Amino acid sequence: MTQQVPSTEPELAGVRNFRDVGGLPTVDGRRVRHGVLYRSGHLAHATEEDAAFLSSLGLHTIFDFRNAADQRLEGPDVELAGVRNVNLPLSDPADGAEFWKMVRDGDLEQLRAILDDGKGAARMIASYRTIVKERTAEHSRVLHALAEDSVPALMHCAAGKDRAGISIAVTLLALGVERDAIVADYLESNAKHRRYRIRRNGSADTAYIPEVMELLSPLFDARAEYLEAAFHSIEETWGGADAYLEQGLGLATETRERLRERLLD
Repeated sequence: MTQQVPSTEPELAGVRNFRDVGGLPTVDGRRVRHGVLYRSGHLAHATEEDAAFLSSLGLHTIFDFRNAADQRLEGPDVELAGVRNVNLPLSDPADGAEFWKMVRDGDLEQLRAILDDGKGAARMIASYRTIVKERTAEHSRVLHALAEDSVPALMHCAAGKDRAGISIAVTLLALGVERDAIVADYLESNAKHRRYRIRRNGSADTAYIPEVMELLSPLFDARAEYLEAAFHSIEETWGGADAYLEQGLGLATETRERLRERLLD
């Protein structure tokens, strides 16, 4: 039996970008049930009060999409009694290691070289396309787990925007949620209180000047064009969402119906 959360969004001190995905409309007139599917940034810095709130949700499973390098940088999630933790990295530890080191340590000229003239946004679009096309086994595992016994569930990565954002979008596709509603939920990660805090090495008067922040913004924004690129990859590769779910993720009709019964009103 799932617990209903308050309609007001909680203020969590050490967890960014937390929200209940409940209420989103499907194309056939149903809605995602409240209290069964949540998303957030990592839980490594959750306070005791945050952990108490998360424990009150009656979570069955937490899906952590961070890789080993992320976990070394941020730390492991806090332990919640009785909750299953499933780590399914959606990016490799070595993927972009030098790039992200440059983001943290690079000077203005170096950042211009790797991010200016649309290169930052292009990198994000390529990443979204790759995750959708190459991480089908991981997304299949998530959807099958949700259909079987894993709700209420929380999905997170580091910021709760990209890897978790794609995984939530894939789940919502399987539920038949309206495309515009999927994009609108994704874009909520741009709210000031939800955004990942950019960490740069060096003094504040050089590390965070306006031009640096502008160059970095494509990496830390949720932009509709990123998620649309993932959707386009699904259409180009499989011909549409239904074929992607069936052929790409191996989601049989009966499994999809179980998923809908568990997560929809």
